[in-house]
Amino acid sequence: MAKRHTSIIGGNACRNRSHNRRVVLDFVRANEPAGRAEIARSCGLSVQAVSNIIESLEHDGLLQADGHRLGARGKPALQYRFDPDRAFSVGVELRPDVAMCALINLSGEMIFWEQSELADASLSCAIEAVSNLVNRAISASGRDQKSWLGTGIVMPGPFGVSEISFAGGTSLPGWDNVDIRRVFSEALGCEVIVENDATAAAISERMSGVARGLDSFCFVYFGTGLGLGVISGGHAQGGAMGNAGEIGHVITASGGLSCACGNRGCLEMYASRASALRYLSDSGVAAANGNDLSALLRENSPVLSSWLDRAAEHLSRAIGMVENLLDPEAVILGGVMPEPIVAALVARLDLPRGSVSNRKDRTIARVLQGSSGRHTAAMGGAAMIVHQTITPSITVYS
Repeated sequence: MAKRHTSIIGGNACRNRSHNRRVVLDFVRANEPAGRAEIARSCGLSVQAVSNIIESLEHDGLLQADGHRLGARGKPALQYRFDPDRAFSVGVELRPDVAMCALINLSGEMIFWEQSELADASLSCAIEAVSNLVNRAISASGRDQKSWLGTGIVMPGPFGVSEISFAGGTSLPGWDNVDIRRVFSEALGCEVIVENDATAAAISERMSGVARGLDSFCFVYFGTGLGLGVISGGHAQGGAMGNAGEIGHVITASGGLSCACGNRGCLEMYASRASALRYLSDSGVAAANGNDLSALLRENSPVLSSWLDRAAEHLSRAIGMVENLLDPEAVILGGVMPEPIVAALVARLDLPRGSVSNRKDRTIARVLQGSSGRHTAAMGGAAMIVHQTITPSITVYS
């Protein structure tokens, strides 16, 4: 596989040492094994600066020597690899009825997975469930708590928008005035990051999924509702209040079905998991969860097929809007919707021809299916913690 060269560069002398350290670590993680000269050239740093950073990273156990490789003039160049098991992080996705927990190493490999049904969607119930899940994850994985970087809490958005937040079937009632980060940090005794599910899913796919190597892409996340994670220039884009990407409330049918947000014709009313279950119920077909949807697909249910056709039509419109607004390298579909259903939707898409993404020189498809399924958002929560440690938080151009 060709090495991926990052556009984020470091700097010498007075520039942020912590930033340069993350630049080097991120480059080696994505391009290992790598030698000092290659790292210096690709990261915009002097060889001496890279040598100092590597010495520090070796001391911390994050990089390790991996033998020599002959250079262009025959000189053996010492290569370095990233040590993914030096530390770990935990991610928890919270939905109204379930908490899902993933523990990953620094490469994004999932070491532990478990989910716990919630008796209700109250804050107290969630805190207890999350605490139990995180403790079991660390114990079952045999990891040392000293190597625990922190926990990412992932929830459906949007945050702090009273007209939309916590409305309808995607709601977490009673959470709208809660300092979620502080509450869970105190309960778990660790660093906590809070993010919406779609953004977390996008981060997960970039770290270890089908978006690895992509710097600008969008992730349509089938969670409690529908969300859009946006990665541009290698960084998640959250908007002014962290609510960018509420694609579920983009109107794809003027005067269409009434949505709990107060609008009519929202995409979420046609292409979400809840909309599939509602459509089947209204047609007299029993279906209560994702397993039932998968079974109906295997049985070639004409009612489910009808919903898939309608959902794909609305998704195609929304994806066309996303392409023309954001010009992503690709749009990825995934989440807690059963993977066979997502595959069926992707196969039915009729994407607009009048799109900036409809180019003859494309090397990948305009739409891809995510690789982690229902694990994606929880893994993304954990990946956010890793990225905070590894990925440069600022972009510097020479």
